[in-house]
Amino acid sequence: MLETMTHHILPQLAISPLWVDLSNLLKDYLRFMDDHFRESADLSFLAYRHRNYSKVIEFVQFKERLQRSNHYLLAKVEKSILQLKQKADNIEEEEGVLEDLNHGIHCVELTNEIGSKTLTFNEDLHSRPWWTPTPEKNYLLGPFEGISYCPKENLIKEREVNIRRVVERKSLLPRLVYLSIQSTPSIKKSVGVNGSASETKISKEFKFLLERYVEMLGSSFRDAIELVKGVSSGLKSAEGFGSDIIDWMNFAVFLNAWNLNSHELSQPDGGGLWQALDALLEKHILEKTRSIGSLVCSPSDSFSSLVQLITEPLAWHLLVIQSHVRFCLPSGKKKKKGGLAEQSTPLLSNAARDSIHSLCGMVEEVANWIREQISRPEDEIVDATLSSFRRNEHDEGPGKVFQILERLLSQIDKDELGDRICQALKSWNPVDVSRKIAIGNSMVLSEFLCICESKMKSLRALKQQIAQA
Repeated sequence: MLETMTHHILPQLAISPLWVDLSNLLKDYLRFMDDHFRESADLSFLAYRHRNYSKVIEFVQFKERLQRSNHYLLAKVEKSILQLKQKADNIEEEEGVLEDLNHGIHCVELTNEIGSKTLTFNEDLHSRPWWTPTPEKNYLLGPFEGISYCPKENLIKEREVNIRRVVERKSLLPRLVYLSIQSTPSIKKSVGVNGSASETKISKEFKFLLERYVEMLGSSFRDAIELVKGVSSGLKSAEGFGSDIIDWMNFAVFLNAWNLNSHELSQPDGGGLWQALDALLEKHILEKTRSIGSLVCSPSDSFSSLVQLITEPLAWHLLVIQSHVRFCLPSGKKKKKGGLAEQSTPLLSNAARDSIHSLCGMVEEVANWIREQISRPEDEIVDATLSSFRRNEHDEGPGKVFQILERLLSQIDKDELGDRICQALKSWNPVDVSRKIAIGNSMVLSEFLCICESKMKSLRALKQQIAQA
């Protein structure tokens, strides 16, 4: 039951800015699971002691089933990623999180284990609404061609393939973030210092993980590089990213960080690829922001994509920039004639300076859009919500469900349903529902604004550090 409930909530919460709620959900769920694993041995021993051998087998099988739960594995990975997101604006704090995560090695090991495991799906699919038979499908967000029968076994098999790919890909993120931070100091190679053996090892591991990452996206490493460059320059369509746009943007960020270490793809300071990455981020973030318009009238997946763009690829890129600036402009060092501090300012590449300026512009525009949405009067938002739901322009989406409910409520048969059910149905009020939606949207936007303002603060601090160098 717990897995079924969290399956309804976790997928949407994981891509929202409600980090406190997500953290509490993951903490409670993982604590429940870990407590059960600790107690299962005692329960098995107790059953054995009372010679209830069938119960012993049940306890052991149930424990194994929970340990191989796709949801349990995903929750562990999401917890690590959430911690990285929460501290991504401060590289020192991020390094502390990574140290607690064993520099992402544990998550990579989890990826290796997944390949040899048969995942279990413990949620009750029959409890899901008809418009979302699985978490990956939501007919309210796209064209609906009618209900078609699909055996539960087929759904589970399809989900196992998808979930396995998602968990494996997400499991690589913490290690890739760590390697991104570690890679940038090797810019010293470009000023005549030979790279150490450890740097070569980092570069090789980094490339290996990137190859695995894009393989899970259905591409080869070389093709992925060409696609990223092509989309950023406008020579190729972003449709090549498909529905995995966030994963592709993450790849572009990590590719740039790897290139700062290996220098295989462009000039020593990574300028060419770095500029391509900035163009890619700017293109997608600003396009999303400007296309959403009013949050009330926009599909929720557009807003979720914008949140993910800010909290994942942009956040990881900001960490790379912080690492780059920290190496080039070490704080607390006195300038000595001919010393590192005197030479450090030229080492800070123009690409990094331009990137800071570009990110500031992106985040500022997103923050201004959020403030504009929050400043709208609540009654105006409620009216706009009701109006958008009652429009008959589209024969799909949340408005269609809203209209069906209103129509059903107007045709209630008291004799058929009974007095108590009729009273409960009549208590449903479209205006109250719209007001709750407006309040919920305001809460989400406020949390997202806090995230954007935190990133702006970090970017301004970088600007100030460069100006004082």
